[in-house]
This record gives sequence, C-alpha cells and structure tokens, in this order.
Amino acid sequence: MENTRAKTTRNSLILLLTATIWGMAFVSQSKGMDYMHPFTFNGVRSLIGAAGILVYILISRKIAGDKAAKLDWKLNVRAGLLCGIFLTIASTLQQFGIKYTSVGKAGFITTLYIIFVPMFGIFLKKKVAPVVWAAAGMAAVGMYLLCMTESLRLGAGDIMVFLCAIAFAIQIMTVDHYAARIDGAVVSCIQFTVCGVVCCIGALIWGQPTFGQIQEGLGALLYAGVLSCGVGYTLQIVGQKGLNPTVAALIMSLESVIATISGWIAYKIGFLSTDQTLTPRQIAGCVIVFAAVILVQLPPEWFRFGKKNAKRIKNA
Repeated sequence: MENTRAKTTRNSLILLLTATIWGMAFVSQSKGMDYMHPFTFNGVRSLIGAAGILVYILISRKIAGDKAAKLDWKLNVRAGLLCGIFLTIASTLQQFGIKYTSVGKAGFITTLYIIFVPMFGIFLKKKVAPVVWAAAGMAAVGMYLLCMTESLRLGAGDIMVFLCAIAFAIQIMTVDHYAARIDGAVVSCIQFTVCGVVCCIGALIWGQPTFGQIQEGLGALLYAGVLSCGVGYTLQIVGQKGLNPTVAALIMSLESVIATISGWIAYKIGFLSTDQTLTPRQIAGCVIVFAAVILVQLPPEWFRFGKKNAKRIKNA
C-alpha cells in the first residue's frame, strides 16, 4: 500500500512539474517575439523538440533491446503527418496570438481544448454529457469577462488563441483515433518535425530569419524546444503511468494558472516588456474558465443522482 501511495505521490509531483514547465513556456513564447518572427520561433522550437524526443526514442529502444515493441511504420507515419498538420495550425495560431494578447489570457484560452474535445465528439456520434454543455456555458461567460472590452470588441490575439484551442482539440482527437495502434513518442517526433519544417518554410517566405535572431532568442527557443516539447512530453509519459486519468488531467490543467502567475512575475522583473497584469474582471473570467475546465474533467458518475448512485454515495 505504501509503495503504491508513494508512486502516486511521485507521479503527481512529476505532472505538477510538467504543468509548471508548460505554463512557463508561454513566457518564453512571448519573449521570443522580441527577437524573431512567429514562424521562425515556432519552426526552430519544433525542430529542437523533435530532436529531443528522437534522443528519448533511441535511448529507450536501446535499453529495451529485443523487447522493444514492433512498429507499424506506415501507420505511425500517417498518424504523425495528420497530427503534425493540426499541430502546425494550432501552434502557429497560438504563437501569433501571444504576440497580441497577454500570457495569462493565452494560457486560459488555450485550455478550452479540454472542453472542445468532448463537444466535438458529436461529429463522431458520441453522446455529450450535460455537464459538458454546462462547462461550455461557463467557459463562454468566463471568455466574455476575460477577453471582451467595454466596446464589445474581441482582440485579434484572443481570437487567434481561441482558434488555436479548437485546432488543438482536433489534434487530440486525431491522436485518440490512432492511440491504441501507434507509438506515442514516434508520432510526437514526426508531428514536431512536420510542424518545424512547415513553419521554417513560412519563416523563409515571410519572416526573413537570420542567425543573429536565433542567437539572441536562443534562451527562449531552448526552453520552449528542449524543456516544453522534449522534457515536458517525456515527464508526461512517465507521470501518467499508473495514475488516475482524471487526476492527471486536473494536475496538468494547472498549466493555465502557472502561465498567468509566471507572466505577471516576468513582467514585474522586467523580463517581459508588455503589462501582464489582469484586471479584477479578467481574473474573474480566468476563475470561471478554470472552473469549467475542472468541471468537464470530473468523473461522469459524480453527476448522476439516480437511486443507485445515491445509495453508493450514502454507503461511501
């Protein structure tokens, strides 16, 4: 019992570290815009991430030796290419959006993908629980408080990040479609490679990248590439093993809270030049959005109040 409890605690702390790395990545993404075009940052970052995951794959398969699982390369490549297309769309929208909105707002808006995923299940003829619709309504109210100005105008950056959340939801559903038949690390490496190549082409066309830009923004690139993509992904794999999926999702959703806090700290110490302070109205919006994200991740049986469930709760 103690070993199981210790493992659960350890894995929870690993996922908390993952959420911290991902949340702080929004700061590095914002800082990267001081030095280079969004396409340049996204392209180099993704290729760094792909290289990091490739190292992980080679080492893990070397350790496994003859016990390494056989790969269906055709299926893995197909899944990687599809996921890479949607990841490219999502990460590009996010990177451009962060240029025009605050780190905190971007973090909370991005986490809406957690609500979009079950909602999009409608197109796959999956039943959507009433709690998901309730969470969607809460998210809409939170988004209004978080993003809408007194003139009832939605900022361009907020719109881009909102569309990014939709693209991330589609990418997650694509992964889910192939999940049982693919190697997650291999597909992730392929999708980051696709994103990196496409964005680098975009950078050559519109961004006019130079080695000087990359050198000046190297710190932000390394954080977003090595830590957020490479280390973050590996920690997620390790942390989720043997941990309740609901608990794992709840811990990782703290990414949005950490993004807001780290953005505010980065501004206060002068690391970011744009004001990251949220108004009381925007903070209220963040709280409502976060509550909606948490609500949609809770076990469905918690919201069933039939006789059987009432009896189960009473006897618990």
